[in-house]
Amino acid sequence: MGKLDGKVAAITGAGRGIGRGIALLMAKEGAKVVVNDLGGDVSGVGVDRAPAQQTVDEIQSAGGQAVANVENIATMKGGESLVQTAVDSFGTLDILVNCAGILRDRMIFNMSEEEWDAVVAVHLKGHFCTIRPASALMRQKKSGRIINFSSGSALGAPGQPNYAAAKAGILGLTYSCANSLAKYGITCNAIMPGAATRMTDTIPANFAQQMGLSTNSEEAQTSPMDPNNVAPIVVYLASDNAQKVNGQVFGASGYRIALYTHIVPEKVIYSQGPWNLDHLFKVFDSTLGDHLTPPRML
Repeated sequence: MGKLDGKVAAITGAGRGIGRGIALLMAKEGAKVVVNDLGGDVSGVGVDRAPAQQTVDEIQSAGGQAVANVENIATMKGGESLVQTAVDSFGTLDILVNCAGILRDRMIFNMSEEEWDAVVAVHLKGHFCTIRPASALMRQKKSGRIINFSSGSALGAPGQPNYAAAKAGILGLTYSCANSLAKYGITCNAIMPGAATRMTDTIPANFAQQMGLSTNSEEAQTSPMDPNNVAPIVVYLASDNAQKVNGQVFGASGYRIALYTHIVPEKVIYSQGPWNLDHLFKVFDSTLGDHLTPPRML
């Protein structure tokens, strides 16, 4: 008995890296899988059906069921195509995993509008474009699992203002979907992964070491930074066991899985009425401004 027997999953960015590992494990656990991957390079340029088809071939060779989808999920047409492929091929959709991503790294003072738009489109808009049709179908079924991919970069990665903003936006989208879809039996959670992939290969060595990414993607297999290590928590969140897990963010890196807290007030100061500006200036340093911690990566 597989842990996802009878389920149908659609996984974006499943031709390589973390998405591929999720697709393979879900298929091993009995899910029928739609493997979505546009097949472009790390910056999102180009189209190549081979990565998606290779994952499909691996699943089928192991006795599983899978089909490829190479539509651009940064468009509504692409998101709708993904869901329709699941319905046409396997009759329904139970699980949506949003793992597709690109990078266009640049310091904020050098970033172009196109570099900003491209990354936000694939990551943040891409999540909307798939969740919109998937949630409509899941609402009719009164069940479903949505697993989104954020990143530790959301906490302030230098040189990635577009990526960080999109990944932080995905957290807000996850919380919103969790609150609005719960009454329909749909859960929505997010993952902050850590693994060596072709995307992390682009990170300068000094920053990569700070993030614990000393292994490049070609050497990652069977190491703690193997992208396949992210897949188990995703399979759990996609399973029937996770029906009460909703609106949560999990870190998955190496052999470690973490649960992250929601943003809560750390310190609060009060005034008896409208704030007197001189008084605020007087008390800020010894209250809210005392021992401030700068933003940091995971």
